[in-house]
Amino acid sequence: MTTELRVLRPSEWNEWFGSLELTFGGVADAPEERELWEALTEHKRSIALWDGPDVVGTAGAFSFRLAVPGGALVPAAGVTMVSVAATHRRRGLLTSMMRRQLDDVRALGEPLAVLTASEPAIYGRFGYGAATKQMSLEIDTDRVQLAVPDGTDEVGLRYAKPDEAVAACEGVYEQLLAGRPGTPAHGPGWERRALLDPANMRQGASPLQCVLAERAGRVVGYTTFRNKPHWGAAVPMGRIAVDDLLALDPAAYAALWRFLFEIDLTSTVEARNRPVDDAILHLVSDVRRCNITLRDSLFVRLVEVGAALEARAYRAAVDVVFEVDDVFCPWNAGRWRLTADTKGGASCRRTDDPADLALSVRELGTVYLGGESLVSLSRAGRVRELRPGAVEEAALAFSGTVSPWLPRGF
Repeated sequence: MTTELRVLRPSEWNEWFGSLELTFGGVADAPEERELWEALTEHKRSIALWDGPDVVGTAGAFSFRLAVPGGALVPAAGVTMVSVAATHRRRGLLTSMMRRQLDDVRALGEPLAVLTASEPAIYGRFGYGAATKQMSLEIDTDRVQLAVPDGTDEVGLRYAKPDEAVAACEGVYEQLLAGRPGTPAHGPGWERRALLDPANMRQGASPLQCVLAERAGRVVGYTTFRNKPHWGAAVPMGRIAVDDLLALDPAAYAALWRFLFEIDLTSTVEARNRPVDDAILHLVSDVRRCNITLRDSLFVRLVEVGAALEARAYRAAVDVVFEVDDVFCPWNAGRWRLTADTKGGASCRRTDDPADLALSVRELGTVYLGGESLVSLSRAGRVRELRPGAVEEAALAFSGTVSPWLPRGF
């Protein structure tokens, strides 16, 4: 077999995306989905593997800036559209695409690469660590009540057409993104992602609806959702599927949730992607009836260890030497001395000093956004402590005050 790996030409996009669809089951996306993804595709950052006239492998990247602890927005490659044809598995094709992609990311000067994984077991061998989780809730609103804070009744709510409200909603998103590690700052065109609403995604529910929260004429929060009517034998049992809910203050946040709980003819509110420290857990009367589940979300890969560790802030002063193992990106391998204070200053440089902790770049990716602990990884045997006390010292420094979260997939 002879394959050719090269940058995608715009005229080849349909065949490239069609190969991706086939790998993911062969069900074509709705026309509006295809149109959006074609518009957002960065062709110079997209690669295709060809076997003769056929596309047998795909991979792409979006140019993001990612919020990290401390509020900095760090350049990051949003890895996406990765596939290998079922006819061409176990031939090293995925490895060749990951090799090319990470080399390109490094050449662009981006210290991070991030992705969401259809199969989490795939990407660890390329140095990606699971750095965030998402929480799903299915709340029985017939039995669960909300205790809302003072000021909730002062928040005004109104329906708005999603396409007419998108600028206001994106304004709320942008005001919040630096405060939540893992949130990407999107470029032009990405506001359309929040409006994507093909009929085949609704599963019998309504088209996307939007409600804005306002105070003194200013938008301070919003929610987008779908309503799926359903009748039991004698009573209405409709479901509200929350797509997005963001607010700038506790009262606006509570007002939006209360609205969702009280929509007529419904008995369930479900939200499939919330941060694991979502304040809704402290407003509900019975968290057990919220049917909570967790799953992995954003995977992080440090492409340049030194630059990535210098870009974020640390919760406590730290002076630690890492012995980093990185077979796939050997320029990261070796000893790195991280020194940081709590005022935002950090330095990460090569050193010959004895190592305090030994770990792979995958573990660094896992803890990078502050949502996972070096202590937990150490107890799992994935971090070796070479100096007594070094694990707890570094774990405190890397920890965050809020859980990292990816609000929208890519």
